[in-house]
Amino acid sequence: MTGEIFISFTFELYSSSLSHIEINLLMGIILGVIFHFIGGFASGSFYMPFKKVKGWSWESFWIVGGVFSWLIVPPIAAYFTIPDFATIIHQTSASTLGATYLMGLLWGVGGLTYGLGVRYLGVSLGSSIILGLCSVFGSLIPSIYYNYNPTPGKDTIVELFTTSWGIWVIIGLVVCVLGIVISGKAGAMKDKDLGGKHVDAGGSEFQLTKGLIVAIISGVLSACFSFGIEAGSSMGAVANEAWKAAHPGHGEFLFRNNVIFVVILWGGLTTNFIWCMILNARNKTFGDYTNKEVPLLKNILLCALGGTTWFLQFFFYGMGESKMGNGASSWILHMSFIILVANVWGLVLKEWNGVTKKTKSAIFIGILTIILSVIIVGYGNSLKP
Repeated sequence: MTGEIFISFTFELYSSSLSHIEINLLMGIILGVIFHFIGGFASGSFYMPFKKVKGWSWESFWIVGGVFSWLIVPPIAAYFTIPDFATIIHQTSASTLGATYLMGLLWGVGGLTYGLGVRYLGVSLGSSIILGLCSVFGSLIPSIYYNYNPTPGKDTIVELFTTSWGIWVIIGLVVCVLGIVISGKAGAMKDKDLGGKHVDAGGSEFQLTKGLIVAIISGVLSACFSFGIEAGSSMGAVANEAWKAAHPGHGEFLFRNNVIFVVILWGGLTTNFIWCMILNARNKTFGDYTNKEVPLLKNILLCALGGTTWFLQFFFYGMGESKMGNGASSWILHMSFIILVANVWGLVLKEWNGVTKKTKSAIFIGILTIILSVIIVGYGNSLKP
């Protein structure tokens, strides 16, 4: 609320010619972008604590972090923001819960392969390719669905291609894809510069072919989180209306999506838990959880930090979505900010050390292109009536 007061005061100095409605709309867009950036920073940074875990296999630290991401933190967040969230879930139809959970299951495969993509490609390149693909599918497919199933407040594919604001959003999406292509090219150049080495300067197990395969799978299926939000939108609507009734005149409820996240993430937990247990059995790594030769408490705390940070991306995504709508603009901004932050971390972690200046220039251009896509999408959204 303090942020909104500050922004309102600032606008009064420069926008006396604007109507109250126009000022509120502009404030909402700015706050939406800020919330999406915070969420993007959380998502682009969550893997950092996992890189500090000692003596555990990938599947062990991934599922321990996942328990916090998908089981512990989401209902806590929902409890403090939507005290009756459990009642909302209980009163929701089985078909809605089933569809939301199914999207969570599919997204869980995307989340699982996201971890593998980062493992084999590094934080920078892996996130760029995965989330770039995710931004494309996550923003366009819902708009196609709503074109045939019109819903008030939801963008359709026709609107995106026939309105001035929609065309700008599409241009931003195309620019984002261009940034992904450039980043992918930089990855191929990095592979050549490393001369077949399987570990880069940042310690990533760099394997381009294997990484690209899992990255493509992850990019496509990770978009199911956006579909899950759409499938469970009725739960968010109930939370939103209850809050608005209790707080008349205060606009939309910032945390309405938190109840939807609980159900989606049950699906994500299911997929990841099954696969990690299979890997534990196959690799005989069940002993990781009780191995006294490694810093168990430190490992658990690092996983808890990584898992909680991961969830914060959607906590703030929900806040940004409440300001900007769960259309192409919100999804592209969210994905683009994650890609941007992940690439910055890639530079900090020296994942691009040991490569030529030409390769570094390529990834730098890729980052700048993604930043440009964010600016274009933000501009397009500002034109939306």
